[in-house]
Amino acid sequence: MTDIPTRRIAFLLLACAVAPLLWPAIPPLNDLPGHIGRYHIAATLAQSPALQAHWRYEWALVGNLGVDLPAIALARVIGAEAAAKAIVILIPALFVGGLMMLTRARRLRVPPLIGFAATLAYGQAFQLGFVNFALAAALALWALATWIALAPRPTLRLMLLTPAACALWVAHSFGWGLFGLAAFAADTALRRERGRPWPRALIEAGMSCLPLALPILAMVSGHGGEAQPLAWDWRAKAVWVAGLLRDRWKWFDVASAILIAGLLWTAIRHRAFRFDPVLGAVAAILVAAFAMLPRLALGGAYVDMRMLAPALAVALIAVRVAEPRLTARLLLFGLAFLIVRTGATTASFAIVAQRQQAALHIVPAIPRGAAVLVLVNEPCASDWSSDRLGHLAGIAEVRRDIFDNGQWTIAGQQLLAHRHPLAAPYDRDPSQLVYRKACEYAPTDFAAAVRDADRRVFTHVWTIGFPARPSLAPNVIRVASDGPSTLYRIATGRAVNRLSHPAPTR
Repeated sequence: MTDIPTRRIAFLLLACAVAPLLWPAIPPLNDLPGHIGRYHIAATLAQSPALQAHWRYEWALVGNLGVDLPAIALARVIGAEAAAKAIVILIPALFVGGLMMLTRARRLRVPPLIGFAATLAYGQAFQLGFVNFALAAALALWALATWIALAPRPTLRLMLLTPAACALWVAHSFGWGLFGLAAFAADTALRRERGRPWPRALIEAGMSCLPLALPILAMVSGHGGEAQPLAWDWRAKAVWVAGLLRDRWKWFDVASAILIAGLLWTAIRHRAFRFDPVLGAVAAILVAAFAMLPRLALGGAYVDMRMLAPALAVALIAVRVAEPRLTARLLLFGLAFLIVRTGATTASFAIVAQRQQAALHIVPAIPRGAAVLVLVNEPCASDWSSDRLGHLAGIAEVRRDIFDNGQWTIAGQQLLAHRHPLAAPYDRDPSQLVYRKACEYAPTDFAAAVRDADRRVFTHVWTIGFPARPSLAPNVIRVASDGPSTLYRIATGRAVNRLSHPAPTR
């Protein structure tokens, strides 16, 4: 073994990181189509009267722009769909690269469990399409590696990483929080290595990390958001652990999570293993954050779950084994596990991508600029797998400049807002999701939505995953059907823009 990951191992890790995303035209992550729609609207609003009738986009400094900023810029050149794929495919590679850089910063040998750690690039937050957070978390690993490597040069470290912390906050506020916690834990452990007693190490580390808290000023004085309560769900934390690598095949995904948990438990309990003190401290504080954080905070959901994959990935690369033969065996076992998981993820993504494309065949039948009530037959939240169709209407926003009811419009979190107050409550996510009555969560009733959607706004209904019918109501007539999608035209009434002020241009 060399002091840093060998080129062959690094190549294998990075190849596995990008492989599942190479074939699908649209990365089949749950929320991503909706994000792609937002990129398109922001990039082309000034040139599209149809979009101007439906949407407004007002720039502000918010902590949720990690993929938005480069995607919007790139969308003006190659289109929103291609821009999203080009950027999103880099996120798992950045995550794996960050893990390797952390190992290098500590001048340690190839981690025997690096293969297991690399699989967490496709953790549940990434699978759900939380791409701004996923990008921020991956970049936080690189920032943390720089923080550790530059510990002997504190002035240079602060000159470089104070603006980096601000950039991380712009990418995603939770990614910035992850970096801040990790930097504090790493600095404390580094000072303990130099013989500082615990109280002094904690105080000095806190003082050294204080400039990284600069984004708090933007949070206090910046773009105001909607009031969002804090909410803890302690039972859900066990679900997040079991769903660490949740994708399609429950038995396989749960078994993978159990294997990773078992390896870490063995490393904690067995004398043959030890943890690097600095990376171990980082992993410990991130696991503690997962345990203590709420599920809902600052307008964001799944706050605690987002921390789990980075925490366990750092814990895995922190593991050291004294016996060389056991190190080699664990390394090979981990790389084999990574290859198997990559193959399964690639197959799963191919299945989802095929089903998404089938649902999109109906899009050319949607009139350009239409206002569409989208209703998606969504599996229960407790169901393990999904075809990830819930935000597919975002692609119709790209291709047909439509208004639909599946975008996120939380002030302070997104810069996109719509121009149809009469559309409420069918004006934002999750009003497009229709669950079975047996599900534990059911925000929208299919019949009520068709009946109550305002005819002065909506011109069409697009159902996904429901049987095609000649009509949904006397004035809601089928005009096209293809695969899981059916498009209906609302025969009475016309879409009316009740706003008297003109649509702004950017």
